[in-house]
Amino acid sequence: MAMTRNDEKSRGANVSAPLSSTKVKMMQVPLQIVFEHIDQSDAIEADIRKEVQRLERFHDRITSVRVVIARPQHRRHKGDSFCVRVHLTVPGGKHIEVNRDPAATGRHEDAYVAIRDAFDAAGRQLQDEIRKLRGDVKTRSPR
Repeated sequence: MAMTRNDEKSRGANVSAPLSSTKVKMMQVPLQIVFEHIDQSDAIEADIRKEVQRLERFHDRITSVRVVIARPQHRRHKGDSFCVRVHLTVPGGKHIEVNRDPAATGRHEDAYVAIRDAFDAAGRQLQDEIRKLRGDVKTRSPR
């Protein structure tokens, strides 16, 4: 079930309104940035926009991008950790999902590091998808 802006706000999420300035190159749907359980930050939004533009160097026809940055845990002895989820859609109905959860790595106490790691992983997956579309990936013949 898809969530609406009102559903996200009721869950403690701050949704960045899609502005015309957030539209990047050929993207059909404006970049959507969602903040869950943290305050909206212009600096974080700018960093995410920069990372999306970097991804568009790999594939200039990205259809849509949705980024969720959340602070799921509140630790008392260590700093809070950040979770970043990136959902990309490219032509042909292909979806690329990246979830950088601090529970798995434990090293995302800095929002910018979490964003960088998530977009690095999304870039690798996007490059793999491009290779498949070009036919650069060899497939094994059945034995």
